Amino acid sequence: MIDYALLQRLCTANGISGDEDSVRELIIREIRDFADDITVDNLGNLLVKKKGRHAPVNKLMLSAHMDEVGLMVVDVTSDGYLKFDEVGGIDRRVVLGQRVVVGKNRIPGVIGIKPVHLTRGEESTAIPEYTEMYIDIGADSREDALNFVRFGDSVCFDSAFRENDYTICGKAIDDRFGCLVLIDLIKSDLAYDTDFAFVVQEEVGLRGAKTAAYTLQPDFALVVETTTAADIPEIDTNRQVCHLGEGAVISVMDRSTIYDKELVHVAMETASEIGVKAQYKRAVAGGNDAGIIHKSNGGVRTLAISLACRYLHAPSCVADKEDCESVLRLVQAMAERVAGGKL
Repeated sequence: MIDYALLQRLCTANGISGDEDSVRELIIREIRDFADDITVDNLGNLLVKKKGRHAPVNKLMLSAHMDEVGLMVVDVTSDGYLKFDEVGGIDRRVVLGQRVVVGKNRIPGVIGIKPVHLTRGEESTAIPEYTEMYIDIGADSREDALNFVRFGDSVCFDSAFRENDYTICGKAIDDRFGCLVLIDLIKSDLAYDTDFAFVVQEEVGLRGAKTAAYTLQPDFALVVETTTAADIPEIDTNRQVCHLGEGAVISVMDRSTIYDKELVHVAMETASEIGVKAQYKRAVAGGNDAGIIHKSNGGVRTLAISLACRYLHAPSCVADKEDCESVLRLVQAMAERVAGGKL
């Protein structure tokens, strides 16, 4: 069963790429009584070894990334407004008017632009560039603002986590849900020894996964991710990629990986055997840490198992609770099957 209280703590923790400390500390507190070895590497990856009842036939790494997309302070105006740029890929349309928190002290602010009644012509409907936006923290001067924030401070969406009987909604479900799955496995009674990698800086170029894969040198990797669902109005059925409520998403190919075909087949077969839903990702789009893991060392046989999620990389992502359960159960089953050499 999914621990939604823990998922809420994970999603509401702040950790954009390069600033994942609070997320990593939360995870360590959760797993330290269950893991056999915990290491933090020089880049900030959290590498965990968990002994099972047997030695593995295949050395397996499970990977999920700790970082979320966000913003970073790059300047402060003379009258105390913060200028910023994005960290990771964010649709500029979703940031206007959003509440944010800035830096370690979580200074509250709001993203603003020129008021619409002062714009003219196309300017009133155009999507502003980041250079035209600012963050208002209530400061009255540059000096005042710099008493509370610093250049390079992280800026995260200030979003609540909500759930009902069917769905969850919040920021950073990508990929704190993947982190939750790994935590659940670490807390469980594993059949085989397994390596776990909670990696950093996925959203800015798969950086943490590269060092983690070279350190752990696995034979196989399961990347537990979140992927875009486009099952929304005005999108043609053949362009909807995947659907909420249709189960775990199995990728065949994306912009950085052609996935191991046997693992893809075995994942769909396993889902049927254990009675959970699974669906193919029906587009060659995006990418994830598999893109760097599968070509590390002498090559790693890699599969991505993802949670379908609407409004990815936005302040309020939406996912289906039954899909969450399907991903968790399928990852558990695939981890045992792969580590045990049952392919």
